[in-house]
Amino acid sequence: MSSDGRTVKPEGSCFVTRSPARTTLSAVVLAVVVACAANQSAHAQGRLDANYTATLSGIPIGKGSWTIDVDDDQFSATASGATSGLLRVFASGQGNSAAHGSMTGGQPMPSTYTSTIVADNKADQVRILFSGGNVKEYLTDPPTTPSPERVPITEANRKNVFDPMTASLMRVSGNGDTFAPEACQRTIPVFDGRMRYDLQLAFKRLDKVKSERGYQGTVVVCAVYFSPVAGHDPGRSTIKYLVAQRDMEMWLAPIAGTRLMVPYRAQVPTPIGLGVLQATQFVSIPRPPVPTASNLKTQ
Repeated sequence: MSSDGRTVKPEGSCFVTRSPARTTLSAVVLAVVVACAANQSAHAQGRLDANYTATLSGIPIGKGSWTIDVDDDQFSATASGATSGLLRVFASGQGNSAAHGSMTGGQPMPSTYTSTIVADNKADQVRILFSGGNVKEYLTDPPTTPSPERVPITEANRKNVFDPMTASLMRVSGNGDTFAPEACQRTIPVFDGRMRYDLQLAFKRLDKVKSERGYQGTVVVCAVYFSPVAGHDPGRSTIKYLVAQRDMEMWLAPIAGTRLMVPYRAQVPTPIGLGVLQATQFVSIPRPPVPTASNLKTQ
């Protein structure tokens, strides 16, 4: 899609959804996550099966699941969710998204991202195809409505970026403890098909969590700051509110067998109460490496 809102056909099959006009806040809650390029290789494998609940002022409004598979040379991640509880009285909605790509130096690099959100019988879809960390093609349906107030998305805005899903898989470089301030100290460039923005993370503290099923232990708590770059209307109240926020947090927990940290909890203050997305199940297991001629000789 060009900066004036026109659709650009993708060369490959990729599929994403998201409407910044309707989901800027939820995008930050769900995608308040980051990925930072790392230079060191890490031959690791792991899997995460997680369930999450979303609450607003303590009232359940949604639930979802997230599955991540990490191999030596590739990764895949899928998520789905739906409104629940009191929110279903006023509006119904459901969505799913997926990302696939390669592992480069232990860092996930996307090749495709797809997302679909259906609310009140209206679908919003986005498809993105990546190559070498750059957006090769993307498609939004419906197209973003052209507006003279909207900051145009340029070709430069689509280079060296992550989709929201891959951005949530954050590698901690080095060989030491992953529960360190370095897990937070990063700025993540995100392109969701309609808007280009940065998420800046900063270390706040270490905390402890206890899932109903799965992970119990330490998490790294990061402050999160939202900075829109392009595709947005600077005059919109939602954008202004998010830019001004200084109390957003993301809590990171590890995927066993890897040096990847992912969101266990994300929270965003809203005018009507605290919005929280938190894991109730966080089952993470390492997997043995695929046998090769070299590692068979050492056994």
